[in-house]
This record gives sequence, structure tokens and C-alpha cells, in this order.
Amino acid sequence: MFRLEKKNFKNKLELYEYMNNMLKHLISDETDAIANLSNAASLFGHIMPEINWAGFYLYRNNELVLGPFWGKPACTRITMGEGVCGTAAKFQKVQLVDNVDLFPGHIACDSASKSEIVLPIVKDGKLKAVLDIDSPILARFNQEDKKGLLKAIDILQSINWDMI
Repeated sequence: MFRLEKKNFKNKLELYEYMNNMLKHLISDETDAIANLSNAASLFGHIMPEINWAGFYLYRNNELVLGPFWGKPACTRITMGEGVCGTAAKFQKVQLVDNVDLFPGHIACDSASKSEIVLPIVKDGKLKAVLDIDSPILARFNQEDKKGLLKAIDILQSINWDMI
């Protein structure tokens, strides 16, 4: 049985090692992609400090559609190229934003969010989704977060994206 424990981490490297190990265990025996993304979003929300939203926007019919998430209700559809998520999806490049109010075209689903990191999920050269994580703290995310979350994306590559 899976057991999630609250821990105090010495640094972000330790946090991401623990979180990504938990992610591997959570999705290793499950074949349903939505179940895996749901558990991943919940894991991120419970493990990562100082965040207020973590979830996925799924790429469908040339737009992003809200998928499994942890946090307050969110925007349901995002046009490619719009906001932080749409920009990450369009250019298939990680977006690390210290102050969302300074990001051109930012879409404010939750006015409490101050910083954001969005990572595109691409498999076999095709965009599948983006992982979006928001924080009520300015400049909450840095290169250590990017590195740790890119490892999480690598783990999520193993799910069956074709069923989404």
C-alpha cells in the first residue's frame, strides 16, 4: 500500500528525489492515464511547499483543456499561445515566471497566484499536455524546480498518453 508521509526536506534536491520516487510507485501498476495524472497532481500538491495549484492541461483539438488537478477550480480551456500555459504549449518550452503579473497575456484563474512554472509534456514528438504549478509566492520557482519537475515529466512519459 502507498503511504505518503509529510517530511521536512533539507533542500529541493532531496524534495524532488522523494517526490519523484513516490511518483514512480504511484503510477507503476496503474494503466489508466487519467488515474495516473490525478494521483500525480495530488502528490505534487501535497509534497511541494508554497504552491496553491498543480495540474495538467491536456492538448486536444489545438487547444489546452483542463485535466486532473489539485487546488481551486481553474480555467477550463486555454488557447495555444495565450498565457503561461498556452505559451509553454505553443513553443514546447518550459516557462518559469517569477511574477505572473508581468507576463504578457497572463490568464489569472486564481488571483492569489504570483509565480508559475509550466512544463510541456511531449511524447514521440507530439504535445500531449502541460504540467502547470502555481504559487502565491513571488519567484517561488527556480532552476532546481525545473530540473526536478523535468524528471517528473520523464516518469510520466511511461503512462499511456494515447488513451487521453
